[in-house]
Parts: sequence; C-alpha cells; structure tokens
Amino acid sequence: MSFDSIPILDLSEAKDPSTKPKFLEQLRHALLEVGFLYLKNVGIPEELTQKVIKEGVSFFDLPMEEKLKVEMKNAPSFLGYSRLDAEITAHTIDHREQIDLSTDHEIRTPDQPLYRNLFAPTQWPSSSYLPYFKPVYSEYITRMGEISIFFTSLIAEAIGLSPTAFNKYFDVDQQHKLKIVKYPDLKELGLWKEGEEIPEGQGVGPHKDSMFTSYLLQVTQHRGLQVQNLAGEWIDCPPIDNTLVVAIGQGMEALTQGVCMSTTHRVLSPAPGTGARFSVPFFQGVSLDAEFDELNDWENGGGVGRVPEDIKEMRRKVVARNGGRLDDVEFTFSGGNGARTLGEATLKNRIKSHPDVGERWYPDILAEIREKQKREREEAESKKVNAAPAPSDKPITGGLGQAVEAH
Repeated sequence: MSFDSIPILDLSEAKDPSTKPKFLEQLRHALLEVGFLYLKNVGIPEELTQKVIKEGVSFFDLPMEEKLKVEMKNAPSFLGYSRLDAEITAHTIDHREQIDLSTDHEIRTPDQPLYRNLFAPTQWPSSSYLPYFKPVYSEYITRMGEISIFFTSLIAEAIGLSPTAFNKYFDVDQQHKLKIVKYPDLKELGLWKEGEEIPEGQGVGPHKDSMFTSYLLQVTQHRGLQVQNLAGEWIDCPPIDNTLVVAIGQGMEALTQGVCMSTTHRVLSPAPGTGARFSVPFFQGVSLDAEFDELNDWENGGGVGRVPEDIKEMRRKVVARNGGRLDDVEFTFSGGNGARTLGEATLKNRIKSHPDVGERWYPDILAEIREKQKREREEAESKKVNAAPAPSDKPITGGLGQAVEAH
C-alpha cells in the first residue's frame, strides 16, 4: 500500500549525535516512499517567520501600478511580479498571483551563456511602500540557503553517500529562489456562484519541482496542497504550525539514480468565501553550469557516485509493493531534449511556464516549445497514456516536461 499521510521530521534531532541515526532512518523512509515531508525546528527564528508573513501578504495590497513596476516580463531573468492567471502548468492556467525573488547577482555579460540571464538583480518592490520587504526577504533567503544545503548533506547520509556528495553542485555565490504566492478563492475568481456545485479550481496544476529540494511555508490555514502517491491517489498536505513542507525535486531523483522520490503535487483553489491562500515556497539553487554528461559519469567521479545497491533494492521493493508507479507527470530529467547543461534545461522550462516573458525576450525558443506542445497535444489525442515509466538508472538528459516551481 502506498503512503496516505506525510511524515513529520524534527531537524533538531539531526544535530544531536544520540538522535541522528533515528532521524536518518526516518528521512530514508520519507525519501524512498513519499518524496515529501514536514520539517520542524528548522532553525528560523519565529520573529523572522512572522516578518516574512507580514511583508509577503502586504505586497499584494500594493497598488497595481506599483506591482507592475516590478513585473516579471520587464526583465529576462524570470524574477518579479506575475499577474493573476499569468502562469501555465499542464497546459492549463494557474489561478494565482505571485512575485519571484532570489539572491541578487550581476547582470549577464555578452560572453556568458544565455541561461545566465536567470542570474540577475531581483526586482524588489519600492522601499517607499515596503521599507522592510527587501531586508526581511534577503535574510530569509540567506538563512534558508544554509538550511537547505545542510539538509541536502543529510539526504546524502540517509542513502549511504558522503555528506559532501552534492557540494560540487553548489556555487560559491549560489543563487536560491523564493516565491510569495496568493491563491484567490473560487468566489473571488468568479468561478463559482451561489447555488452552484463547487468546482475544482487549479491553483497550480500537477507538477514536480525541478532541482534538489524546496521548502514551503504555508501562511494561511487553507487546505489545498495535495501530493500524489504511488497508487495515483491525491493525499492532503494541510498546514501544520511551525513546520515547513519539504519536496524532493527531479534533479535529486535523477542524481540519486531513482532512489529519492520526486512526487507529483498540485494546489487546489480555496473554497468559495474562505479568502485567499498565501504561501512562501523556497527553492534550493543548484549550479546551472553543471553538465548532464558529468552528472551521469558515476564510474569516473561524476555525479554523486553510485548509490549503494542495498538502498536501490529498498526503493525497488517500494515500487514493486505498490504494483509499479502511477504518475500524472512525466519525469522531466529523462525527457531527452538535447540540453547540455542544467542552465539550458532550466531556461526552457521557465519560458514554457511564463510565455509572456518568452515572447518578449526569447521568441525563438518559445516558438520551438510551442511546436513541441502542439505535437504533444496531437499525440495525446491519438493515444491515451496511462502511466509514465519510473526513472531508475536512466541517464539524466534535461527534458522539458512539467518541472515547475510552485506550491
């Protein structure tokens, strides 16, 4: 039987030698069988968390003209504000409003690869309106970056690798990203009227996160985040006070040869009259210069080395016990679209999710993506695909699939 709830782990136990073995055992279970977990006692001061919530919610109360001054399509970096209904997942519009932030970097120079456009100064809202917004979120991103890299070392230990196995995929000035997201309820969206049956609105469509790990702060008490188990069932992941929700990304699954499970998840729009759902997902950054050939070369010092066979066997048994893996979303990193680096693959995924930015800054790449989407729709009409194959030791190739950043 597949999982029907999300495990809760206490990060403070990983810092105590007497409780660390128990923590690593619990983490290994979560990685191999769920791909999602709640994490408590992460080390973020409660005062900072409350400031993050206050400043984040306040952003959406700004006048529209102020929000549009930092609109995402103003720059090629995919950082900034996205209007309601501006993003697409699984060929369907997501009913959410958001701002994307990151650690600040210099603007790309002409001699650097095109994907270096993703490294840029963040478009911060005006300090005249929100004087504490930038310092609060800069501190939160910095602290979460340190926590995420520590947690990744624990993942490595939990599956029999050196705690430093992933370190070579982090830059010295590593970029990390964060979103602040508002999901209006169905009544506010105009998708429900009194007396009608309540529909299932798409806050974010079914997807997997793209890289290593993400950490979600659920601000309001709305249910809405759901995780798909191995049987294809949707399991609620409701807010739990003083926790972050950790999701394993496709890059982590691929790099660990299929052992760490990247799980499909979605967000449903809030029920009519319940108000907006707010969330703050943090996305751990990875070096975009990493090359897929190196990621696959386990025998010659590439990748993270081979995961021990006994750990792989544990994962195989999990899949077999559940009769295989039923999954609504293809595994992006074995899609085979010819990207040489993580940066190239990431840029294409961002263009796919934000076509308005693509139209302005990357029209040729967007045209290629739309042609691919057209072929996919035609193929979907001609045959019904019941399940995507489970990744195992397949090479990482950086395909396009539904690898997005959203909770």
